[in-house]
Amino acid sequence: MEMEYCPPVAPLSVLYDDAELLVVDKPSGLLSVPGKGKHLSDCLISRVQMVWPHALLVHRLDRDTSGVMVFGLTSHAQRFLSKQFELRAAKKVYIARVWGRLTPKAGRVDLPLIVDWPNRPKQHVDIDKGKPAVTDWRVIRDSETESRVRLMPKTGRSHQLRVHMLALGHPILGDPFYAEGLARNFERLMLHSEELKIKHPDSGKMMRFRKPSPF
Repeated sequence: MEMEYCPPVAPLSVLYDDAELLVVDKPSGLLSVPGKGKHLSDCLISRVQMVWPHALLVHRLDRDTSGVMVFGLTSHAQRFLSKQFELRAAKKVYIARVWGRLTPKAGRVDLPLIVDWPNRPKQHVDIDKGKPAVTDWRVIRDSETESRVRLMPKTGRSHQLRVHMLALGHPILGDPFYAEGLARNFERLMLHSEELKIKHPDSGKMMRFRKPSPF
């Protein structure tokens, strides 16, 4: 499922930096890391490394997802931060606009996911072979046509939030892979990584990085 790649032209939006870590606001439409082929070489880490050549990848956001993303600036910081994601100690909060009125007002999706091989990079629910995936959600406000929700993933599977919302019957608006009809007809994927809580590699202190949703 190949899609044209037109990365946004925008300066780096730095939320925080020190000797150990860098936190930026990733724009929607920009890959986190290079894809296969020269036409997919422009990505967030390459832009970051133009300013911080020693920056190292810790985690990723989908191309069409915007928001808070952290990089390690030393090998120690990369290992320390990556371990928190691996152990599910990093606390993540996303904001999404989804199709229709989501009821009840809060809940949990616990559905294992696996890659949909014939339709890569799409994922789908597979109870028998999928990897565990858990998402908590809470409605912030709603109308007859859409709901604004806070999503708190407990795992970090590819496309997790997108597939979990689809499984509830409420795809994320503007999703080029999983939304259809009017739900797809938006200028971007309405999914934003609004907040990340993670321990600092040096002090061990829990730090909170936040970028309010642009939509």
